[in-house]
Amino acid sequence: MSQVQKKKMKDPRRHLVWVDGLAGLLVGATMLLLRGWLSEWYGLPAGLLLLLGLANLAYGSYSTSLAARSHRPERLILLLVVANSLWAIFCLTLTIRFFDTATVLGLGQLLGEASFVGGLACLEWRWRDLLRTA
Repeated sequence: MSQVQKKKMKDPRRHLVWVDGLAGLLVGATMLLLRGWLSEWYGLPAGLLLLLGLANLAYGSYSTSLAARSHRPERLILLLVVANSLWAIFCLTLTIRFFDTATVLGLGQLLGEASFVGGLACLEWRWRDLLRTA
């Protein structure tokens, strides 16, 4: 094995899709399990937290299934980037929509999630060639 191949194998950026997927699963499960309690703390409707939780679980499932592949087609990486970008925009939209009723914690959750997935979209786009192989 060449030095270049060894270096690519050790590159921690290759694990970004795992971070993405596991974060989605963790946030989704937490939202679903604690949505009643979080609804009060966040000042957001429990139904909205149910939607957010289910969407995060669905997204996390897709992302982890992609992470588990030894070869990741470029179109599937691009789908990941688009999904993260759209989710970031959706979270920002929710922040505006619930600005007057959500608590600081609720707004922080929405802004934090928008920042996190928006950052993932940028990194996944930047490193898309590297992410094509596990």
